[in-house]
Amino acid sequence: MSPEELTEVVERLRIQHNDDENIEAKKCETKLSNDVWESVSAFGNTSGGLILLGLDQENGFTIPPKFDIDKSIEQFVSGMQPRDGKLTNPPQYNLSRVDFEGRQVLAIRVAEVDLAQKPCFITSRGVENGSYKRVADKDMKLSATEIFALQNALVPSPADKEIVLEASVDDLNKETIRKIIENEKINHPEALRGAKTLQVQMARLNITDQNGKIRLGGLLAAGNYPQQFFPKLAVDVMVHPDIEKSTPTGPRYLDRTVCEGELGEIIEDAVAATAKNLRRISVIEGAGRKDELEIPEEVLREAIANAVIHREYGPRHEGQSVTVDIYPDRVEITNPGGLWGGKTLDNIADGTSLCRNAALMRLMSAVELPGGTGRPAEGGGGGVPFMIRAMQSKTLTAPDFKANIDSFKVRLGRSGTEIAVNREWISRVTKRKLSQHEQSLLLTMKKLGTSTVQELHRTLMIDSDEIRETASRFEREGIVSHVYADTYKMLADDTGQHPTPEVEDVLLSILQTDKALSIQELAEMIGKTVPSTRYHVKKLVEAGFAVPTASSTSRSRKYLRKQASL
Repeated sequence: MSPEELTEVVERLRIQHNDDENIEAKKCETKLSNDVWESVSAFGNTSGGLILLGLDQENGFTIPPKFDIDKSIEQFVSGMQPRDGKLTNPPQYNLSRVDFEGRQVLAIRVAEVDLAQKPCFITSRGVENGSYKRVADKDMKLSATEIFALQNALVPSPADKEIVLEASVDDLNKETIRKIIENEKINHPEALRGAKTLQVQMARLNITDQNGKIRLGGLLAAGNYPQQFFPKLAVDVMVHPDIEKSTPTGPRYLDRTVCEGELGEIIEDAVAATAKNLRRISVIEGAGRKDELEIPEEVLREAIANAVIHREYGPRHEGQSVTVDIYPDRVEITNPGGLWGGKTLDNIADGTSLCRNAALMRLMSAVELPGGTGRPAEGGGGGVPFMIRAMQSKTLTAPDFKANIDSFKVRLGRSGTEIAVNREWISRVTKRKLSQHEQSLLLTMKKLGTSTVQELHRTLMIDSDEIRETASRFEREGIVSHVYADTYKMLADDTGQHPTPEVEDVLLSILQTDKALSIQELAEMIGKTVPSTRYHVKKLVEAGFAVPTASSTSRSRKYLRKQASL
């Protein structure tokens, strides 16, 4: 850390009169205080952070007179030893002496502990009392469920295969069981190979064990009323009057529905309970109009299905419901249990599938939702990319994900009237009925103005070749122009009209990479004078979109479209 960087940090701390979630200042005048190790644990268990030793917060973040940096270094390094140190599972760190206001401060950059090693805790206090997390400017003790979540973050949960001792086969829905088995015979015939009897088939699919005892996953997926045994394994949908959960005056909530039954019923009932409290927008569809939810119904279904399938079902969490909180500006779906298996907010949309409840996931991929809306699980890791694309297809704000140690939340913004405006714009731009991917691409290209295939791929998680194919279709329709390589420019304006393309756009659509054309040829093709054409071609050359075949004095000088770099 440089002196300039430290000065900037301290100036910010002085303005806010406090530490923050990423920085902790400690006085440590004569020795390291015990709360230093709380901060190291907290940063190690959260997202890392910076500890500044030798700054007195109570005196305006100044260096105390008796601060001894050499003694602080010695004590800190000793306490961070893997053996005989202050911490179990200590994080990696980097320390440096930094000049500040005529003396030196000890800056310690603490890294986040690897997931397999969490939690980091103060050895003498034990894991239950010595594990911390960083919340704002505070070091907070981890709860029992948070410690459990960290210790089991890479361990498949056994909960969905646990036996529900009081349940029997009579507590299962025979029709749901029949459909699950029927679908498995079609989609995974090897799973039921040699399983002649219903008892063997249910055991093979982990609905029961070999002795016919009911597993939790089987009860949840196909139970008549699982809440008889687990009253809180439901979805609680609540409508709030304000943008926060409780207000000093007024009702606590405007509407509430607790959705129970087997998981397929819960998902559909929760979608319906949420949808009835959202606005419906009238949008143009071909020659007529139809009503659509301000948040796409398929996004609600995916988010709620993910919450009930991927939640933690262990004993520490079976007293918690999945919640759907509806506010005037957003909908939040929260489930017990944090991200699992190494999933983070950075890789949550990478399309890979990791499942805490593998047996339940398999059953839910064979369950048919009521009303013929499909199956709640596909197991391919496409759920989050699907939600992102579905929201982007209407240029709505992408889902916002928040991962706590022992819970996970999806936030969906309520859109107002954007859906109607965007649909009407699409209907003016093209008479074709566009697929969801085409709508996503077109509206995102409109929003960006000029966009690259790479940008569109990152935004929408659509295959790059599919983007190129769709963009070429839009180009043929005159909606966009192919500016250069993998770069496209929106031509249709906010009214949906297709203005006359700029001369450079027309020239780029004519120039070829393998056949050179002269200025005279180009002028004739675009219907412009030679001087005017030469002026516009020069602009393309200067911008790097076209290349000449000879020097400017050569009479044989022609032009090619520049090839895209691989």
